[in-house]
Amino acid sequence: MIPYKSPLEAFLHWEKTTPDKAFLKQPINGKTTVYTFKEAGIEARKLAAAINKYNFPIQSHIGLLSKNCVHWIISDLAIMMSGHVSIPIYPSLTAEAIHQILEHSESKAIIIGKLDNFESQKSGIPNIPKISVGLYGENEGELYEDLLLKNEPLEDVYMPESDNLHTIIYTSGTTGAPKGVMHTVGNFVESLNVINSGLKLKEGSRFFSYLPLAHVAERVGIESYGILLGAEISFPESLESFPGDLEACQPELFFAVPRIWAKFQEKILEKMPQNKLNTLLSIPLLNRLIKNKLKQKLGLKHAQIIISGAAPLSVSLMKWFKKLDIEILQGYGMTEDCIISHINLPEANKIGTVGKKLDGVTIKLSTEGEILIKNKCLMTGYYKEPLITEEVFENGFFKTGDIGEYDHEGYLTITGRIKDQFKTDKGKYISPTPIELQLSSNADIQQICVVGTGIPQPIALITLSELGKEKSKEAISTALIKSITALNKTLEKHEKIEKVVIMKEDWTVDNGLATPTLKVKRNAIEKIHQPYYKSWFEQIDTVIFE
Repeated sequence: MIPYKSPLEAFLHWEKTTPDKAFLKQPINGKTTVYTFKEAGIEARKLAAAINKYNFPIQSHIGLLSKNCVHWIISDLAIMMSGHVSIPIYPSLTAEAIHQILEHSESKAIIIGKLDNFESQKSGIPNIPKISVGLYGENEGELYEDLLLKNEPLEDVYMPESDNLHTIIYTSGTTGAPKGVMHTVGNFVESLNVINSGLKLKEGSRFFSYLPLAHVAERVGIESYGILLGAEISFPESLESFPGDLEACQPELFFAVPRIWAKFQEKILEKMPQNKLNTLLSIPLLNRLIKNKLKQKLGLKHAQIIISGAAPLSVSLMKWFKKLDIEILQGYGMTEDCIISHINLPEANKIGTVGKKLDGVTIKLSTEGEILIKNKCLMTGYYKEPLITEEVFENGFFKTGDIGEYDHEGYLTITGRIKDQFKTDKGKYISPTPIELQLSSNADIQQICVVGTGIPQPIALITLSELGKEKSKEAISTALIKSITALNKTLEKHEKIEKVVIMKEDWTVDNGLATPTLKVKRNAIEKIHQPYYKSWFEQIDTVIFE
């Protein structure tokens, strides 16, 4: 059991016992600024003192809108120290979505940090107190830097109880409007207990934080777990500097989503085509050298734990990385269960599954194969949504909406989502996820959405990877037909892919077709493209360019 009753108590321990140890590392204009535990503590305490001057009732809600940076974590600590509840907001959201969350959460104030395009977002912030970090060019409301000058560090910080509300995390929402998932301080502590006992990383480990901190996995698994271990947490400065920043950090824990792994593979193959890579790896004297060089360049040379989550990762991609001695551990968790569900571990990693259930987790499968989960850190409910909360619980078990099956060794495989299933006009139900995973082994493909409502056979909508975009239409068509032919041999008759449609533009967060964690928004894609399914299906060509 961890010796702390809250993430804040863990931070206070390191602030007191290792004040001069590096805690946060922020690159700014190419130069890295290092914050020790003492320095981060002073800033957080000054900000907490400034928040207290607003005289909000204890456990008020405070929004936090920023990309990952030192000020995100310092602000989160200040919100804890002043006795309030954080409302993290994805930094890529539109003004309308930001307004919806701030209004629904009844946020009393908002802290505005590092953003790419705040000008387009600011209209979404209602008339509440605003604190902006001037370092990043924002000046709404009071300046963070001015508050640090005006306030003395708060000495008597608020120490939360286990059942106090810690945060409301609004789901990124692949379907429908986001819902506010309520987690207590005790939930985070329980989650950290399970993570710590499974991963067994040493105190002071190096972490790299780049996936949105508004997402539960980064919030618990990187920020909170990092605070628990007294870790050194580094951030990237920008998308352009990301590879160099990651290489400089060389984290011991690295977490990514499937799109990141596909991008890593793509960048390697751009510089070293597969045939050349195969040849070099086949030469004993060069094998180890090449692997070490690639791991160094990726920033994974010292990574002890490498996790993929948020969406399924293809078996072919995991095996490809394993040939480079990069072992990816696929896990499965949700905002609602505080990411405590299933994971593969170094000593028990079965590729193609999401691992075995974690300690303290109880699972039931419904008659439809839906995964129902119970653990000690399930959400207390959706904020202000008692009816929806009631709908997703069954005798204390949370209904995940995912369909899965166990093998005889207890490893779980996710086979789809109940809401993603569709029916062709032959009346046959199809679960698209396993088909999409198999098709994703084609390196020319970046994103896939298998659809088929109202047509005889499913079709695959895809976007091309950078490698794919460099090829001619003829070369792309030939490669895709080869992939489809091989795939169809493994599928039931009603599942066989009839056509592949290549989209004109990528599915991104900006155009509303991907979530902030880069998952495809199936509903949004279907809404746009369903009117064309029939005409695409009736075309002669197997591969269609939109």
